Amino acid sequence: MTVRRNSVAFGDLRGWIEALRKAGELHEVDAEVDIDYELGTIMRLAQGPGTGPAMLFNNLKGYNKPTSRCRRIFGSALNNTRRIALMLGLPADTHARELVKLGRTILQDNVLPPRIVKTGPCKENIVAGKDVDLAQLPSPYWNRLDGGRYLITYAGVVTKDPTTNVMNVGIYRGMVTGRDTIPILMWRAQHIGHHVSEWRAKGAKEMPIAVAIGWEPSMGFCAGSPVPKGVCEYDVMGAIRGEPVDLVKCETNDLYVPASAEIVLEGMLGLEEDTYQMEGPYAEFTGYFAGDRSPKPTIRVTAITHRNDPIMRGTIEGAMPGSYSENAMISSIFRSSTAWNVLDRAGVPGIVDVWGPTVCAGTNLFVSIKQTYRGQAKQVANAIWGSTAAHVRYKHIIVVDDDIDVHDYAAVDWAVAYRVNAGENDVVIMPATFGLGLDPSTRKRDRNPTLFGTGKWHRMLIDATMNLDYDPDPEFDGARFPPTVWPSKEDEDAARARWKELGLDKYKTG
Repeated sequence: MTVRRNSVAFGDLRGWIEALRKAGELHEVDAEVDIDYELGTIMRLAQGPGTGPAMLFNNLKGYNKPTSRCRRIFGSALNNTRRIALMLGLPADTHARELVKLGRTILQDNVLPPRIVKTGPCKENIVAGKDVDLAQLPSPYWNRLDGGRYLITYAGVVTKDPTTNVMNVGIYRGMVTGRDTIPILMWRAQHIGHHVSEWRAKGAKEMPIAVAIGWEPSMGFCAGSPVPKGVCEYDVMGAIRGEPVDLVKCETNDLYVPASAEIVLEGMLGLEEDTYQMEGPYAEFTGYFAGDRSPKPTIRVTAITHRNDPIMRGTIEGAMPGSYSENAMISSIFRSSTAWNVLDRAGVPGIVDVWGPTVCAGTNLFVSIKQTYRGQAKQVANAIWGSTAAHVRYKHIIVVDDDIDVHDYAAVDWAVAYRVNAGENDVVIMPATFGLGLDPSTRKRDRNPTLFGTGKWHRMLIDATMNLDYDPDPEFDGARFPPTVWPSKEDEDAARARWKELGLDKYKTG
């Protein structure tokens, strides 16, 4: 299962931008762009189904003066497999299947602990206490129906377990509500939620938090992926880049952030509900506005540190047919890798391939197996749904035989059409499990993170494998399913030998 690659350390966000520029993957916009609705609309229209460029906006309306604290926004960097391959040190044309296999290795085998340094570029400017003013940073209205300006869309949010001191780096959205306040959306089943519970158990009213905005792509890649509990994302980032992550201590709390991050927000997260502030809604990764307007845990920002002339890192969320977000692309790969590792650890045999289609970011999952006994597809679903990684993904699982390419939606659809008979227990519902609180198919009441801590899903398995309960058919040499209509290899080879003679070589055929 070894995928050969060259580890790549870009140094910082600027090194990554330069690598994209050299690869022809960057588009710079020098025309003035309004951060209210226009910037987000341009990014959404440009991203396409993994075809659009990474984008650097150099002329932000209202922030393009020499005295502006931040004048640029960068985004859309990881919403295609070419750029993810570049980040991982692989050829641009690497198939998503190979990226999934590599993701398996990164998630379960490789760690490289960070390196603590005294200072770094993120300390070039330090603003603290009453001088903190979030309005000095460009916080777009990414979408017209967003509940407010979102400063935190694709940043590494750092918290730590108060007992083990192991840090976690996650991605959570954050909306500016005042000079120094940012309510964030989080769920108790996430690692940050575990930290909240631990700090509360110790009687704390606040817990330290830091937000690193703009660094190498491995930060967003890992922070948005299901890294196992107890493993720090900084360790995984080090493994991806082949070099330890240089970390510096925050000015106003004891957390650590990448020394060359563009912007760092330091603060304390309120743990008592009377400190919560209203947040939402927001255009979420489901492709719908979600995370209803409600009180959320709020960051009290105690300091802002940043590089000279910093670059804001942001992203447009929400995958739809024809428009794939960064989160959707990354989730397809890492959620597939995670599910495959879960199946291996559970001892499910015969796993051939795993894929969570990009447009649904791993909420649907396709698994190909070499079937050797009855009930194998049910074992697949039970193993995945029983894992913590299933909290916000794997709502629907389709299991197919090993002759079906899970990256070919037509092949999966064909298997569902002719190998599924619902009355034969090929469709199984797992009711009332934990699940994604942003899914609009869930009743609104069940999406309340403060009341329930997570969402509520009724999950479904579609067993699209050939049914081993069927009796062998003597007409087809004891097979349980009839043969397909595809020609025999002998007939196919004979026809292919005449392909050019028949004038068919100029057509794209099967």
